[in-house]
Amino acid sequence: MSFALIFLQLLNGLQFGVLLFLLAAGLTLVFGIMSFVNLAHGSLYMLGAYFAATAFGLSGSFAVAVLAAIGGSVAIGVAVERVAVSRLYGRDHLDQVLATFGMILFFNEAARMIWGPQPHFLPVPESLNGTVDILDLAYPAYRFAIIGAGLLVALGAQWLMHRTRLGMLIRAGAVNPAMVGALGVNIRFLNAFLFALGAALAGLAGVMAGPIVSVQPGMGEPVLIATLVVIVIGGIGSVRGAFFAALIVGMADTLGRTLLPPLLRDVTSRDIADAAGPALASMLVYLLMAAILAVRPDGLFPARRK
Repeated sequence: MSFALIFLQLLNGLQFGVLLFLLAAGLTLVFGIMSFVNLAHGSLYMLGAYFAATAFGLSGSFAVAVLAAIGGSVAIGVAVERVAVSRLYGRDHLDQVLATFGMILFFNEAARMIWGPQPHFLPVPESLNGTVDILDLAYPAYRFAIIGAGLLVALGAQWLMHRTRLGMLIRAGAVNPAMVGALGVNIRFLNAFLFALGAALAGLAGVMAGPIVSVQPGMGEPVLIATLVVIVIGGIGSVRGAFFAALIVGMADTLGRTLLPPLLRDVTSRDIADAAGPALASMLVYLLMAAILAVRPDGLFPARRK
């Protein structure tokens, strides 16, 4: 197996990991800090991609598509938080799971009714339609843009949570909301802000993924499962943990799908290797999660509640 193939797959793993982080960052804030299980986070990702595809079709501008994806996802997120989610704070996690699972079904059917069952496509912006030469290898410029966007989000989230007064209030509200509320802080506003921020990041992930995946109903569920794995591995409530765990999962998934089939061909027939390789690669991520949790039950970088 050539060095070029492995290096390109490492870049693909980095790109996939960063895309997972864009989703995991928002879900970490909602799940880890607010202690709210939001299974509908993947639906916000899907809607962001649809809003972007629609806006690009009307305007022809990728910048407008990005704004539409983020703005539309935030609007839907705020509406969902006010109408349904705010009534579930403090309720049992099972209630939250059932309610947000119902939202998944609702949004999938709504997307099918509005945009139809056929896949939609969001083209790569003209300015990023080329390649970048690195070590004499050509790699799509747009995938580097995804990596750059994820890194900026990671830095911004870390700065917000640990270098601003708002971040201090968010962390304090996660530990003792009653005390923070008694000091005059509007806990309801903090929760709504976190949910809207999570929706914005989901919409950003949707528009960034649009040019490399098909925009279709139900596209949020598979990536949601991987995102939950990222959060568990990284440590619930830890943005830093979500970042490193997303990179680990992205690398493991991408390299597993690339390397396992050729390795299996050395010990079995080609047909069996081609069938078993992707299946084993999918299992690899969960085996990795189990191994990490066996050593560190709270994840790699558990959030410090202080």
